[in-house]
Amino acid sequence: MIDTTPPSLDPGIDAPGISVAAARAARRLRYAHDWLAEIDGILEMLGRALNAHRSILFRLREVQGQGLTQSIASYWVDEGVAGVGPPTVIVQAVVQSDPLLEQIAEEGRQGKMFAGLTRDIDGFLRKDFEKQRIRSFVSVAVFAHGHSWGSLAINDCIEERLWTDEEKAALEIVALAIGDAIERSQSDHHAGEIIRSAMMQASLDAIIVIDETGKIIEFNPAAETIFGYPRSIIIGKDVLDTIIPEFYRSGYANGGEYMLGRGAPMVGRRLETVSQNAAGEVFPIELTAFEIKAADRRLFLASIRDLRERRRAEDEINRQREKLHQNEKMAAMGSLLAGVSHELNNPLAVVVAQSTLLHEFAADPQTKVRAEKVRAAAERCGRIVKSFLGMVRLHPTEQVTTDLNQVVRAALEVTAYGARSAGISIDTDFAEGGLPVLADPDHLTQVAANFLVNSQHALAAVPKDRRIRVRTFHRGDAAGFSVEDNGPGIAPEIRHRIFESYFTTKPVGVGTGIGLSISRSIIERHQGRIWFEEAAPQGARFVVELPATTRAGIGAARAGQASTSLRRALIVDDEPDVAGSLSDILELMGIKSTVMTAWTSAAEALAAAQPDIVFSDLRMPGTGGIALYRELLDERADFARRFVLVTGDMIGARAEVDALAPHLRPLILEKPFSTLDVRGALAAVVDQIALAR
Repeated sequence: MIDTTPPSLDPGIDAPGISVAAARAARRLRYAHDWLAEIDGILEMLGRALNAHRSILFRLREVQGQGLTQSIASYWVDEGVAGVGPPTVIVQAVVQSDPLLEQIAEEGRQGKMFAGLTRDIDGFLRKDFEKQRIRSFVSVAVFAHGHSWGSLAINDCIEERLWTDEEKAALEIVALAIGDAIERSQSDHHAGEIIRSAMMQASLDAIIVIDETGKIIEFNPAAETIFGYPRSIIIGKDVLDTIIPEFYRSGYANGGEYMLGRGAPMVGRRLETVSQNAAGEVFPIELTAFEIKAADRRLFLASIRDLRERRRAEDEINRQREKLHQNEKMAAMGSLLAGVSHELNNPLAVVVAQSTLLHEFAADPQTKVRAEKVRAAAERCGRIVKSFLGMVRLHPTEQVTTDLNQVVRAALEVTAYGARSAGISIDTDFAEGGLPVLADPDHLTQVAANFLVNSQHALAAVPKDRRIRVRTFHRGDAAGFSVEDNGPGIAPEIRHRIFESYFTTKPVGVGTGIGLSISRSIIERHQGRIWFEEAAPQGARFVVELPATTRAGIGAARAGQASTSLRRALIVDDEPDVAGSLSDILELMGIKSTVMTAWTSAAEALAAAQPDIVFSDLRMPGTGGIALYRELLDERADFARRFVLVTGDMIGARAEVDALAPHLRPLILEKPFSTLDVRGALAAVVDQIALAR
């Protein structure tokens, strides 16, 4: 028998199972952002509460070419019952050809329920139900926006049953709740709620909502990530006890007092402050807070952005900017010292040469001693200038045989004044003989000088008995040096960072934090090692170790050999005193010189001097030494082996000479030069001439 009467509620019938299920379904649909995401679970809950075996939500919709079709929005089937499958889609053509289906459709539009037993119906539905083993059925219409949207159906596939009024009423309630959910989902307000919920879930910034008491009532996924609290744990907790740093909590009983007191000025502003995560870490944040009125409630919404990554990026930019600034300063200092060295080395060359000549020709021993002191002091000045220049000018590492004893002595000369003025005593212990290594002497001098300067700075806080100990050593296949002081040493917790760029323990304006970093880079480029040791009873010791070599110095074997094949020299220098001093030294060696203080032409100079060797200053007004050299080669190609550049800027000279083809690179004589230096240059020229024959 088919029952199409509206359900009547009988309070005497007790069906708590279906009543509870209906209430829960209505509540879930009422608060769901997306009712379709809930419907599968609701259909299963209803089916099990009714001891049924299939529950379906049908939807009526227009399908192109098929008219109004009863499609399937969702369904649940009890998999424990054999033969029960998915429901059948019924198109408009089938409905129009079956009187029962037409009747059900019309009564459904009127809100009447369709319930009964399969054996009491006929036509298309009976065949379909029997095929799917349906014994009993009940269906209630679902309305939305005043129109029939579809229907909610329950099937029993085992027993023939008469559905109770309580069961029918429960289905009516659920159908009404579905209709309300459909209407809400299609409203602008509901769409806005879904958008706002999606924005909160997808936001990369933490979004936290608290009430007027300070209790947290919303905590999005980004907040979970940033603060380390799971949402399930922090909801309901006081904001004062969770994400407000402890040093801000004093004087406030809860988060509500905090917001109304100290926190209230935050509302409506974007500001940078700090917060605290679950681990107790205080970190910087950008906070934007808003006040929300919800009925009689006062809520506060905070959008929080973690600034740790931005701060790290800003710090890195500042470090790179400072590094660039330091590089620019070093380059500018190099250019300045290149000019200074040129200007200083010219008069120093005169002093060295003339004191050497005075020593050679002095008649009495006292004059010879004084001349030797002048020469030694001038040569020391020259070494200091060259050391400073090598430390600030950036140039490729030059691998030459270098004596570490001489390197350390040069560094001591550069830093001697600072030690003396600070009352620091320096003890030295040099290894006997030479300590030859293959290295760039300027760069190693820079490393040793940096150690000495660091030790002087460390001893500034020592009231008395300030000492620096410098030692060179030979150990197996390695040679090295160390610089030790009796200062306060280096704290254990920062020792691993002392070779980092821009890390310094010195006061602002005293250190840049790049000295040890550059020193490590230099030593590593030389395949060496550099490390820190704790000195006893206190202090710091820095040690450098490099591969030792047995290679002899270039030209050392014949440095003192004079050549009788060189008879005449041409000297081109805009400084008459420098040219004259070089001419005097050459005269001692049996070489007559022609001096030109202004260049005219190669043809004229060669015709006038008929030289066997040419000495030319690198930097001169008008024609420089390299241009003069090229002009000479155009006249006589053999002068590629008979030309010597004279310069006080050894680094700049190397750069210009290295730009020439290897077989055309001339020799270099560095100012200030001694008699021995000139003899070495002459010996090298003789060697080149001999090799060319």
